[in-house]
Amino acid sequence: MDTTYAKPDTLIGAALAPLDWTRSAGLAVGFSLLTALAAQIKIPIGPVPITGQTFAVLLTGALLGSRLGSAAMVAYLVEGACGLPFFNGGASGPMHLMGVTGGYLVAFPAAAFVTGAFAEHGWDKRFTTAVAAMTIGSLIILGSGWAWFSIITRTDPLSAFRVAIAPFLIGDVVKILLAAALLPAGWALLSGSGSKVRRR
Repeated sequence: MDTTYAKPDTLIGAALAPLDWTRSAGLAVGFSLLTALAAQIKIPIGPVPITGQTFAVLLTGALLGSRLGSAAMVAYLVEGACGLPFFNGGASGPMHLMGVTGGYLVAFPAAAFVTGAFAEHGWDKRFTTAVAAMTIGSLIILGSGWAWFSIITRTDPLSAFRVAIAPFLIGDVVKILLAAALLPAGWALLSGSGSKVRRR
């Protein structure tokens, strides 16, 4: 019976292999706390603020892989919904998930899963493919946020796009490039340290 949870196909998996359930649970909680910390980086620009969450979500997926990355995001949502001040600006509670930013939040596990799945197939080892993987993950978050914002505010899709998507495009590009640059550098550092990294 397989007692490991995370595969050694991602940077964290390779660096800390083998990952048993205890260590995996610790990583999931740790990255949920990282996402909570990133949520406190808040720039108010309207009903939907700019935060550091997207960066944390995509990096979590890429580092932990599909299953563990999405589990970390589920843990983050549960922690915030249970009353911990983990959402943007210290907000909390289940009703926050029903607010104007709820669409972005509920997409975090899916975005982490998809980004992690690409990482497990080696997309995190090159800058260009890491950018592509994280762009897809980011589009999942933005698309869900856009759709939910349009529904909850009863605005047409174009008007919702101007509020829920357009202000974040440049910032998301910066976050994606930064996160994508860290991954190949991490693999190079791991390889140079003499660790046995699984090759494809």
